[in-house]
Amino acid sequence: MDHQEQVRRQLIESVSALSDEQLNTRVAEGSWTIAQVLEHLYLIETSIAAMIAQTLTHGASQPVSEKPIHLTLDRSKKVEAPDFARPSDRRFTWEELEEKLRQSRQRLRHIVEQADPADLEAKSFPHPIFGPLSLKQWVEFVGYHEQRHLAQIEEIKAHLG
Repeated sequence: MDHQEQVRRQLIESVSALSDEQLNTRVAEGSWTIAQVLEHLYLIETSIAAMIAQTLTHGASQPVSEKPIHLTLDRSKKVEAPDFARPSDRRFTWEELEEKLRQSRQRLRHIVEQADPADLEAKSFPHPIFGPLSLKQWVEFVGYHEQRHLAQIEEIKAHLG
């Protein structure tokens, strides 16, 4: 979880000094606000943590080959968020968003720490783009996904001025 924690620190550093107004400002029609990006990260991480917990408990071992999940960082390929991970239109304060992100990370960290590392490698779940990923790669994906959106946040901040 070192990579995930490093990216999270960069994310917090990037947005913690922004005002609630900046967090909730839409810079272009059809684009997300920084608050919406952060809510999306919370929704994705919460969902992945739940899926990992469910698969660890009820999933059969189905080892799969490693996938090139680092390609998640390639933002030239736009990916639509699944319905469950689409952010709301409500306004958030930084404190609310920070607490959501803290909770989702704490849950993921707890699941990973409690898991047998062999199960994380042997059990898998399908990813909509990469196909079946081991649970270990799902954990790694969280960091790459967050890093992808950190780049998006930096672009939004540049437009905010």
